[in-house]
Amino acid sequence: MVFSTLFPTTRHGAHAARHAAERWLALHLSPDEPRGGDLATPAAILIAELTANAALHGRVHGRQARLDLRLDVTELLIEVTDARGDRLPTAQRPEDAVESGRGLLLVETLSDGWGVRPHHPGGKTVWAVCRR
Repeated sequence: MVFSTLFPTTRHGAHAARHAAERWLALHLSPDEPRGGDLATPAAILIAELTANAALHGRVHGRQARLDLRLDVTELLIEVTDARGDRLPTAQRPEDAVESGRGLLLVETLSDGWGVRPHHPGGKTVWAVCRR
């Protein structure tokens, strides 16, 4: 099963994409399956973090970002593509006094894997996977 939506790289755009994805997941994740109910919360946090990062760090005037979800019997793949290929994110270990910069540490902790790849003709895709 696949979900895909374009969103403007704004706070509101990321918020709207996240909520649409959460509604789609609620329809397709069964609480009766072994990890169905457990997957919804980390998935929502991962989607929120990746879409917010695209809105904050991936903004290019006149270009939108895209959120794709692929759900199968073994995993959920979350991909967010934006137009800023010159800014490749890395998980950083910020000082305790720093109030931001921990988002990708959260992605690293909640996912079963994540990464970044270039997106042709320009941009990047940040992905995270959660096993079911």
